[in-house]
Amino acid sequence: MKRLFPLLCCSLSALAAPSNSSANTTQCDLPNGMAVIVQPDHRAPTAVQMLWVRVGSMDEVDGTSGVAHILEHMLFKGTATLAPGEFSRRVAALGGRENAFTGKDNTGYYQQIPADKLEAVMQLEADRFAHNQWSDDEFKRELEVVKEERRMRTEDSPRALMGEAMMASVFTAAPYRRPVVGWMSDLDAMTPTDARAFYQRWYVPGNAALVVAGDVDPAQVCTLAAKYYGPIPARAVPLRKPRLEPQQAGIRRMDFKAPAEQAYVSLAFKVPGLADDSDDALALTVLAAVLDGYSGARLDRALTQEHGQPGGPVADSAGAYNGLIGRGPQLFMLEGVPAPGHNTAQVEEALRAQVALVAAQGVTEAELRRVKTQWVSSAVYKLDSVMNQARELGSNWVQGLPLDANDRLIARLRGISAAQVQAVAARYFGDDQLTVAALRPQPPDPTRPKSRPVPLGEFR
Repeated sequence: MKRLFPLLCCSLSALAAPSNSSANTTQCDLPNGMAVIVQPDHRAPTAVQMLWVRVGSMDEVDGTSGVAHILEHMLFKGTATLAPGEFSRRVAALGGRENAFTGKDNTGYYQQIPADKLEAVMQLEADRFAHNQWSDDEFKRELEVVKEERRMRTEDSPRALMGEAMMASVFTAAPYRRPVVGWMSDLDAMTPTDARAFYQRWYVPGNAALVVAGDVDPAQVCTLAAKYYGPIPARAVPLRKPRLEPQQAGIRRMDFKAPAEQAYVSLAFKVPGLADDSDDALALTVLAAVLDGYSGARLDRALTQEHGQPGGPVADSAGAYNGLIGRGPQLFMLEGVPAPGHNTAQVEEALRAQVALVAAQGVTEAELRRVKTQWVSSAVYKLDSVMNQARELGSNWVQGLPLDANDRLIARLRGISAAQVQAVAARYFGDDQLTVAALRPQPPDPTRPKSRPVPLGEFR
């Protein structure tokens, strides 16, 4: 399970003269609506440019799942002045590295380059954001790459397959029910027109933020951004209609059969996220850390170590994770792999028993101090990397958080009490908020074709 805590810091301002704010972060918005966020760090002569678009798989509509991800691939396929693949070759020639990513909430593109090459990559990125184009044949070839990515990363992984089936069961209306890579049937039916329409709809300056971190001067970055991104015409950001998840009215269960060596069980509880503006989301994140935030935490001790249990430990591994941040509804996850001689029902019972123990008896002040210290130290050490600085600023711009969000979050975290952790353990872990999925191992299917080997770097 994930054990690192999310970090926060970013948001909005105005173009004219850049103003300094928390941790020397500057924001200068362009007249066309694009946000420009700059984080100077002069410890090394390098810089990172990240272009964030506030669009991801949650903004797709049924029948076109995966279109945000395939479009991310297509942005490497050229403009009126760049041939397919030329963008990457030029960044490499500048001594840089680049890639992109698609998630449920956002899509991002980045380059890390020597700081004196920043203007060159700004020109390249602005060109493809505004003028991306490619042939139908190029799209069809790249679509096959994405299908193979789905086969290798999802269909060849029993847990990944179960995970996407589970999300489709957890959520009825919320768009997080669709996988980022898309359902294979939707990929089979995907057309170049689908991708071009998604690009025209969402890739507008008012739905994007440029984040630059590293050995840079904020005023110069704002000037360069105005030069290269400023001329992109402003267009309206599409209206997002609410797709609210209806109240769950009872426990949901699913058995998932797939070729696998070990059984596995996953529990998803619907919980509030940080956007709900209460401290419950932070208290739930502290609870996850108490359960699974470090080696020898509660789940490790209670489920995977001997402790004189009859029949030995109940689980080979166990974990906990709280979502905390996202544009959609959040989940608190518990998971476990049964040890030999045990089954998923026993692991499920043991996982829930540990949460019930916190609800009944609370957590110790020592546990609370430990996870808070770990959170703050991970926040500090993570920002040693200019890439991580840009990631934090961009991902939190997507959520609409302020420039000093990191400071605010840590201050709120320090105020979380043992009583609050105990209260959320009692409040959010009933059956009516729960979906349980159990992987039932099956023998391998000899008739199923294997995925073909794919050259390194073919996937984005």
